[in-house]
Amino acid sequence: MIAKAFSSKMGVFGRAGSKPLLGAGIPMPFILIAIAFFHLSCVNPFAPKLDDGSLTSELITEQRNPEEVLTNFRYAYTFKDSLLYSNVLDSAFVFQYFDPEQGPSGLFISWTRETDLKTTGRLLRSFDVINLEWLNTIYTITEGEDETQARSFRLDLASSDFSFSVSGFAIFTFHRNPRDGKWRLLRWVDQSDL
Repeated sequence: MIAKAFSSKMGVFGRAGSKPLLGAGIPMPFILIAIAFFHLSCVNPFAPKLDDGSLTSELITEQRNPEEVLTNFRYAYTFKDSLLYSNVLDSAFVFQYFDPEQGPSGLFISWTRETDLKTTGRLLRSFDVINLEWLNTIYTITEGEDETQARSFRLDLASSDFSFSVSGFAIFTFHRNPRDGKWRLLRWVDQSDL
């Protein structure tokens, strides 16, 4: 009896003098439909699904062979991912190119992994669109844990005020690391005519 008197004074939500919601003449099906519409209004059927990162995991390889190293190399340039690029390079990596402007008859210039990471990082930040395409494999030589490939390639670089394309030729030496089993780029001799 006391509980009944208390609930009629306090109402369903506990405020003195308010009418109980269910006793206010609002039919129960209407309340359920209102709740359903409220929940559905929080869902946008036209919104794209959230990316769970699976696309990247499908693109990035484990570098179980030199081809997978070149796949990651290409994706690192395309997605401008300097961390992925650093994982492509061996700790003893050397980049080498011929500069015909140096000395009386030209000179081979080389730099180490650290310099290459800085240089490539600047390249990746300087362009809006980078497209690297591996073309033909000229030759492949495998010796133990090393493999050398001569490859042709096409590199397209574009920014808002500058666009540049180069087709070239490179000789890559890959090395399989016995500790983790991954192949990495040990040497890159660029023989492009710029």
